[in-house]
Amino acid sequence: MNREKWRIYNGKPTVPDHLVVPFITGDGIGVEITPAMQKTVDAAVKKAYRGKRSIVWKEVSAGEKSFKATGEWLPDATVKAFDDYLIGIKGPLTTPVGGGIRSINVALRQTLDLYACVRPIRWFKGISSPVKHPEKVDMTVFRENTEDIYAGIEWDKGTPEADKFLTFLCNEMHVEKIRFPQTSAFGVKPVSEEGTKRLVESAILYALENKLPSVTLVHKGNIMKFTEGGFKRWGYELAREAFGDRVFTMTEFEQTVASEGREKANERLENAQQSGKVIIRDVLADAFLQNTLLKPEAYSVIATLNLNGDYISDQLAAMVGGIGISPGANINYQSGHAIFEATHGTAPDIAGENKANPSSLVLSAVMLLEHIGWNEAATMITKAMENCFLNGNATSDLSHFMPNGQHLSTSQFQQALENEIEQVLI
Repeated sequence: MNREKWRIYNGKPTVPDHLVVPFITGDGIGVEITPAMQKTVDAAVKKAYRGKRSIVWKEVSAGEKSFKATGEWLPDATVKAFDDYLIGIKGPLTTPVGGGIRSINVALRQTLDLYACVRPIRWFKGISSPVKHPEKVDMTVFRENTEDIYAGIEWDKGTPEADKFLTFLCNEMHVEKIRFPQTSAFGVKPVSEEGTKRLVESAILYALENKLPSVTLVHKGNIMKFTEGGFKRWGYELAREAFGDRVFTMTEFEQTVASEGREKANERLENAQQSGKVIIRDVLADAFLQNTLLKPEAYSVIATLNLNGDYISDQLAAMVGGIGISPGANINYQSGHAIFEATHGTAPDIAGENKANPSSLVLSAVMLLEHIGWNEAATMITKAMENCFLNGNATSDLSHFMPNGQHLSTSQFQQALENEIEQVLI
């Protein structure tokens, strides 16, 4: 059997028929949902390609299990495996408490420079939702993954570092707006032109490749004028410089309003939409969160900063049924590195009870299959999940809210998915 790595040659991926994929089982419910994901993927790949293709799973270690065995939360060998093989997938991991590594997830993103956190959010028929029209929610969030507050540059109050930083702010930078300086902790929010532009470029390329109508830059530039305001400014610059007449920016719209009137501007916007150009616009984060409830159909691809993206992706997930059915990926589109992941936690309260929902990790595996171009297998899994939910087959976190819900265990739900895969025609 020819077991090879996914590689990038001349900017293009080459995918062997029998692809090695490193994986981290994860902590807590990871022990249950990761095998369920693997069995589902194996069934879809086998059927779609009649045994000519396969995933060769390579386990690597991280998290609580690794710490207990080796004293390391994230061994160098695990990072090297993801770096070497370019792709991987992981279950939920415990965040260490009281010292050590801040977050394994953040450490992987920063070490491998996985600058785009990609979260597609859509509704499945049969899933209960707290909103009236969850079918209108169909967005993909591109969250910048390596900068902003999540860079982890901060100092606790009363520490020598905080005192030194305060002295610098007051004496060197002449800052006078710190309300309670002696009891303040401090954090630094780096936002760069390069980091912004590569993230926005990825979002626009995604919209063009998938024939989606718009990319919306979500920010708080009205308050943070040089960081979040820079994100907006640099995003528009990138759109004009890199994509030219393939996009129509709302800055062009505003310029047309000023020079030729609103009627002409609306005409140009309508022509751009009809010709398939991607509309680039921006909105303040607080207004966007409101608009997602009032007019979610107005948005398709979202590009935003790290902290905003954290809030936004979780709210959107709640609108379609929760993070239990929300997939995610951390990707560097320039180097080809990508790690796909469950977007929820380890759920220790139900670990070992065979009732965890594997859907987030399964749908993250769908993203992995799409990423390597195995779209037939990806489509099979998605259709199988749609059929399961439509028939009320789900784990108890979802089935309790379905009129025809049947409470399945983790293993029973995985078997239901596999049965549906056997019935799917593509």
